[in-house]
Amino acid sequence: MDQVKAMRVFTRVIDEGSLAGAARAMDLAPAVVTRLVADLEEHLGARLLNRTTRRLSLTDVGEGYLERCRRILSDIEEAEALASAATNEPRGSLRVLMPPAIAIHQLARHMARFHAMYPLVSVELVAPGPVDTLDESFDITVISTRSPLQGDFIARKLARTEVIMCASPEYLARRGRPQHPSELKQHDIMLPPIHELSRGVTFERCGADGLTAESFFAIPSRPVMTTSSVDTKYACALHGLGIAGLPSFVVGDALMEGALERVLSQWRIYSYQLWAAMPTRKFVPARTRAFMDFLVEIFGGRDEDPWLAAAGCPSYLAAQELLALQAAREARAAKTSASAPADGD
Repeated sequence: MDQVKAMRVFTRVIDEGSLAGAARAMDLAPAVVTRLVADLEEHLGARLLNRTTRRLSLTDVGEGYLERCRRILSDIEEAEALASAATNEPRGSLRVLMPPAIAIHQLARHMARFHAMYPLVSVELVAPGPVDTLDESFDITVISTRSPLQGDFIARKLARTEVIMCASPEYLARRGRPQHPSELKQHDIMLPPIHELSRGVTFERCGADGLTAESFFAIPSRPVMTTSSVDTKYACALHGLGIAGLPSFVVGDALMEGALERVLSQWRIYSYQLWAAMPTRKFVPARTRAFMDFLVEIFGGRDEDPWLAAAGCPSYLAAQELLALQAAREARAAKTSASAPADGD
């Protein structure tokens, strides 16, 4: 028995949730996967998995063994990467976890360029749903969160994305363009099924000085649709179902093309920070560093919203003008302070 291979198969069975899923992911026959797991259990003299017709679950022994397996396999990968680092050429398989909307609307358009740059790197992209913390079973996790990051891991900022209200021109021509959040009660609204939003949303409008000039707490009327799928909500907005709150990285192209219009463009709701994170390791393979650098490049790596900037949204342009004005004021104040005579002169 190839014990290292059996350990890899065992961890992949857990990651995929089934023997068949592991077989597909590793391009092995299902019978091979079943035999390797059985051989590993026989070698250890302990059952690692509880098997039923519907699901697999870890035994107590299996949970402890899985944790050690991950550490051992990680050390093996680091040793292999260290040995091949002299060539300075990224190669091998890279596991990446990210929210599906980011994968579809942002990463997909750039993957051909990454492959051209690093043809020996194979990317296994997993995008099951929202991701708000690191998953150590992946080399890189792209996190979308409103809260500060917490945990013992390495993270690099990618960008900030603002959630904005938007609708198709056809819908707005038919139902009117709201000028104040209070008018949203007269419209068909699409929301994610988040209890926090069902209780109400605070809209803020900033004045010329950058301070909040007006705040309005809106309690949504019964939504025309709720869905956890960002892309379903996006597609319904494109086809005129109603007004949707969507992240700027999803709607940026549609705003520029005129397929969607921003509603209440002077008002803000909230924004998310986008991060690329990886487990803390003694040695980071070249392929991981290459993909991390690539993500920072395509997203910008700054605490700003590049998609609203590209779409020329008024609130973003006003915010940038305000930042430039504040920077000019600070520069003038510093210059005045530097040129002022010292006491006793």
